Amino acid sequence: MTLAAGSALRLHTQAVKARAAELGFDAVGIAEAGPIDPDDRLGGWLAQGYHAGMTWMEHTKSVRQDVRAKLPGARSVVVVARNYHAPRPPGQPGAGRVSRYAWGRDYHRALAKPLRALAQLLDAFDPKSRSYCSIDTGPVAERAWAQRAGVGWFGKNAMLIREGLGSWCFLGTIITKVVLESDTPVEERCGTCRRCIDACPTGAIIAPGLIDARRCIAYHTVENRGEIPADIRPHFGDWLFGCDTCQDVCPWNRRAPTTSLKDFRPRPGNASLDLEMLETMDEPAFNKRFEGSPIRRIGLSGIQRNASIVRCNAAAPPQ
Repeated sequence: MTLAAGSALRLHTQAVKARAAELGFDAVGIAEAGPIDPDDRLGGWLAQGYHAGMTWMEHTKSVRQDVRAKLPGARSVVVVARNYHAPRPPGQPGAGRVSRYAWGRDYHRALAKPLRALAQLLDAFDPKSRSYCSIDTGPVAERAWAQRAGVGWFGKNAMLIREGLGSWCFLGTIITKVVLESDTPVEERCGTCRRCIDACPTGAIIAPGLIDARRCIAYHTVENRGEIPADIRPHFGDWLFGCDTCQDVCPWNRRAPTTSLKDFRPRPGNASLDLEMLETMDEPAFNKRFEGSPIRRIGLSGIQRNASIVRCNAAAPPQ
């Protein structure tokens, strides 16, 4: 590498990180594009059926394992994190709990504009190319790239954890043909702690970092569009949309700061939802009530199915 090329590399890297901070991201890291799963862990996970009904993961396996299959000629992967943590408001009788990530505005909408703005800077460095952005909607292994880019480490609950932020972070990735300086991956810092594993209501964390989605409450309340298995329903408790149990017990989340982004603060009534309201809603009322919210994605039938399970659990005699 020539002196001029090395200087440009450093300047571009510094500019990307400075711009990410300007745009409000809480962390940014960079990794060299290439294979992210040399041991084919994803293939083994899929072969066991741990992905449940998320068949799109099978169809995009090769891209998830190497982003160059998505953007030929990719040289770098930029990963950003945005804190969404907020204290949980007091619960109400006759209500079901909602996971923190769904209390405010849909994170895809909230983060799309700043992520594109960061990508525009990268594209300006190489006007002949266009970067690829993803906020968990594309076939990109965000958490694996975040770990390699030094943004955080994989917890035993398979969530990405960053010191000072915990695991309450949304991730965004940009695949680019621009060459940037790579950061050092973060070593795992969970030690002997297994609180997330022990706390999981359904035993979905079958080994450190290994999740069986077929037993995961978050999967069933959000991604599963069909019938919930009978042996899983009682473990929902009062979880109506998503599940934060494994994150709530994580010691790294004890001092998580409150998000600075207003979009992620709880909308009135969204941290826990009145079951009777949901059960008597019609489609127009549901769409209006949850416009711009992640909750809208499961549809009226999905939220009413979940509400019915939560109500049955509340009426069931104590075990």
